[in-house]
Amino acid sequence: MKCELCAYTLDACYAAARLGIDRVELCASPSEGGVTPSMGAIAEVCSCVGIETSVMIRPRGGDFLYTEKEFDIMLRDIRVAYEMGCTGVVFGILTADGKVDIKRTRLLVEAAQGIDTTFHRAVDMTQDYLQAIEDIISTGCTRILTSGGHDKAIDGISNISQAVSLSSRRIEIMAGSGVSSDNALILASTGVDALHFSAKKLIPSKMKYHNPHISMGGSSSIDEYALRVVDEEEVSKIRRLVREHSR
Repeated sequence: MKCELCAYTLDACYAAARLGIDRVELCASPSEGGVTPSMGAIAEVCSCVGIETSVMIRPRGGDFLYTEKEFDIMLRDIRVAYEMGCTGVVFGILTADGKVDIKRTRLLVEAAQGIDTTFHRAVDMTQDYLQAIEDIISTGCTRILTSGGHDKAIDGISNISQAVSLSSRRIEIMAGSGVSSDNALILASTGVDALHFSAKKLIPSKMKYHNPHISMGGSSSIDEYALRVVDEEEVSKIRRLVREHSR
């Protein structure tokens, strides 16, 4: 079983490599649930960090129903990520009625030119979860990242177990969302191929001056002076638990 760290910063990627994590999912904008990272970030991680890197391909936050222009951006971003040396890409795309957009997903898989393709938690937003698993399998994706149709993977553990059984090793199933050292072994017991987690913590900004009248994110709930970093102790705990489970 593998461990994948959801990484929003370069430091997180270096920490993952140093701590023996198998793969990172490189994203930007955690407040939106992850969107496509910058070209500079992709280039740095893929050329310097020395870890398997799956790049998020998501042109915006919000739903997973994309316009033709947004879809074209996704295709272009996949080509850029491929050319920069990433080992995989991550995406998800649905129809207006909450089904997997099979045709477009196949085009995204083709654009990846043989590197790993992960269909992300858009699968958890579908109207028929198990049918969505079958539909994704039919597109040729490498793996599915899922929380079992619930906000947290531990709450969707029954659906995750069904997905593992249904997949019959035709596709990898990776559990993610709310994965921690407290529930990693429980989720691993479902037979998933990997666990996906961010192990985040917040630390104070080193800014000495704070302007209390402005929120760059447009929401007072976003603390401009709290920085998201990786809790390395938590990462090590999860990795150790997964290794022990896999013996």
